[in-house]
Amino acid sequence: MSYSISNVVAEATLPKILRWVPFDIDERDLRNRIRNKMIRPTTIPQTLEELMVEQAICREALRLAFEQHKSMAVTLKGVQKARGIGDAFEQEDDEGSLVNLMKLNMLVGAGGVLSHAPRRQQSALLLLDGFLPEGVTLLTVDSIFMMPQLGVLAKVHEEAALEVFHKDCLIYLGTAVAPVGKGKDGEITMNIKITMPDGKVEERECKYGSIEKIPLAVDEEATAEITPKRKFDVGAGRGKPLTKKLHGGVVGIILDSRGRRPFNIPDDPGERVKKLLEWNKALDIYPEHKFEPKEM
Repeated sequence: MSYSISNVVAEATLPKILRWVPFDIDERDLRNRIRNKMIRPTTIPQTLEELMVEQAICREALRLAFEQHKSMAVTLKGVQKARGIGDAFEQEDDEGSLVNLMKLNMLVGAGGVLSHAPRRQQSALLLLDGFLPEGVTLLTVDSIFMMPQLGVLAKVHEEAALEVFHKDCLIYLGTAVAPVGKGKDGEITMNIKITMPDGKVEERECKYGSIEKIPLAVDEEATAEITPKRKFDVGAGRGKPLTKKLHGGVVGIILDSRGRRPFNIPDDPGERVKKLLEWNKALDIYPEHKFEPKEM
């Protein structure tokens, strides 16, 4: 997001970056903003619009890095491979990726754009948009870039490394529930019944194309009974119910019914901005702001 930003833009292409910008902007204006960042790579955003543009580029950087990782994590023909890393990886065929997002239960984000985002919910949405996790996934960030150093410390003093990791390093953002399936806007994707730590029950009927959050504090756990509709899967199979413990965080529980396989953003510029603003408002991503009209 600093010295390599030009490589990200070249690989991702401007139209794909533009699809994440939640205000009216043309490619020329976007290109000029990116050029300013290339000239001064170590600067941080000074306006809300600059922050939105950088976070749009971040989404594509995450997507590209993840796609590259998935393309490398493939089976080797004729070679027996030891299985590990829990059930996060699953061998499906000789040429398929080993990465199974439905079985991946935790994402850890690192890097300045994620760790130092002005609002933690921005980090959560960047992880959701960049990686598109499926099913039930705990979202976290490394707040102080300490995980590599703690890995070294663990060889000398494992207990101290774990204590610093949990208390000072890892920030729990919350748990995302994202059903996989294709639908139409407004179509019901799942019904979810959440029993909170105080015994209160939250019931939601989630609609395709929407995202919402439910507060659940750090160190709290809730029990969710998730019932997806016939075309959708949350981890037990299409239309099959799932009961899961949901961990809280500074953002809480995120119900992401925006679709997976495929994940679509409207092509029409007006509809695209409207949908992005709707998602941002649902999670309180950015402060209320009126954008200046473009000069013609």
